[in-house]
Amino acid sequence: PVQVVWRKAELALSERRFDPAEGTIWQQLAASFDPLHQRQDLTRAPLLNFTVAQEEDGCWCALQQWHHLIGDHSTLAFMEQEVSEILAGRGAQLGAAQPFRNAVAQARLTLSEAEHESFFRDMLADISEPVLPFGLSDVHGEGRQIVSRYQALSSALNLRLRRQARRLGVSLASLCHLAWAQVLARVSGRDAVVFGTVLLGRLQGGEGAERALGLFINTLPLRLDIDRRGAEAAAREAHVRLSGLLAHEHAPLALAQRCSGVSPGAPLFSALLNYRHNNGEAVSLPEGVSLLSAEERTNYPFVLSVEDGGDSLGITAQVTETVDAQRVCDYMAQALGSLAQALEQAPETPVCSLAVVPEAERELLLHGWNRTERGY
Repeated sequence: PVQVVWRKAELALSERRFDPAEGTIWQQLAASFDPLHQRQDLTRAPLLNFTVAQEEDGCWCALQQWHHLIGDHSTLAFMEQEVSEILAGRGAQLGAAQPFRNAVAQARLTLSEAEHESFFRDMLADISEPVLPFGLSDVHGEGRQIVSRYQALSSALNLRLRRQARRLGVSLASLCHLAWAQVLARVSGRDAVVFGTVLLGRLQGGEGAERALGLFINTLPLRLDIDRRGAEAAAREAHVRLSGLLAHEHAPLALAQRCSGVSPGAPLFSALLNYRHNNGEAVSLPEGVSLLSAEERTNYPFVLSVEDGGDSLGITAQVTETVDAQRVCDYMAQALGSLAQALEQAPETPVCSLAVVPEAERELLLHGWNRTERGY
C-alpha cells in the first residue's frame, strides 16, 4: 500500500436548487446524495463535503458527507463544538490543532508486533472456524441491504445492570459484551465465541489525543467462552479480557486474524459490538441549527451498538435484511435481563443456560406452533 499525503486539502462546498413542488427541500437534498447510489471519491481529500440548498422560507439546509476514514464519533463531536465556538465569536480561543501524525507515531512506539502476536495467539490459536451468526460470512459488503432498528431498554434494567457492574467491580461494557456473546453463541452454534469490538483508540494516543481529529477507533477480535462457568465468573472473565485488549488497541486486525487457526481468506468473525457513550456530545449544535436526519453505513452484516447515555441504555441493531433487526434487539434485551437476574439471584448459574430467546418467541416456538388439538 502507498499513502499519499495532501499538504493542502480544500473543503468542498456546493449549492443545489430544488423545486419545492417536488417535495421537502432537505429530503430532496438527502435523496440526491444517497450513499446507496453514490460513493465518495476516495482519491480526493479531505473526504468531507458540504452541499447546501435554500428552503422557501429562507432557511438553509446543509448536507454533510464524510467518510469514516477521516474521523470517528469523537471527531464529529469535536468538529461541531468548534463550529459552535467560531459562530459564537470565540474562534481565537480554540486550542492548537493536534496533528494526526503524532498519534500515528505514538501508536508505533507502544507495544511491539511480537507482543501483539503473543496476546492474540493466547486468545485465538485454538479457534479454527469462523464465528458466523446465521451463517453470515460477507464482511466486505457495501451496506446496501443493511436494516437498522433502535430499542431503548427500560430504566429498571439499566439500573440493575449498573448496580451489578459496581458490585463486581467491572464495567457495564463488560456485561454488555458478555450478553452479546450469549446471543452469538445461540445464533452461530458455537461455545467459543469471537466477535469484533470497536475500541476508542485514544487511550494510547499520546498527549492531546483526547481532543485530536482523525480516525482513532480500531476493530479487534474478542473471544468469550459461553460454557458451564457461573454468570459471575463469566462476567469477571469478560472484564479481564476486554481490559487486556485495551493495551493492544492499535494492533492491526490482520495481525490478530493470522494468530487464529482460521484459514487465510476466511473472516475470523462477521459480528461486531460497538459500545459507545452518548452523553449529548454529538448534538451540541450551534444556536439556530437543528439536526434533520443522520445516517450511517456499515459493511459488516451483523452489528449491535450499545448506546450508553449515562442514565439511560439503548441498543441499535444494524443487520442484513435477511435477518429481523427487531428480533436481534429482542435477543440482546433478553440476554441482558437474564444476566442481570442471574447475577442478582444465582451468580453460580451456568452462563450457557441463561435465556436469550424472549418469552413471547419461546411461547410461539414451543406452544403456538405445536397446537395439535384439531385433527387433520
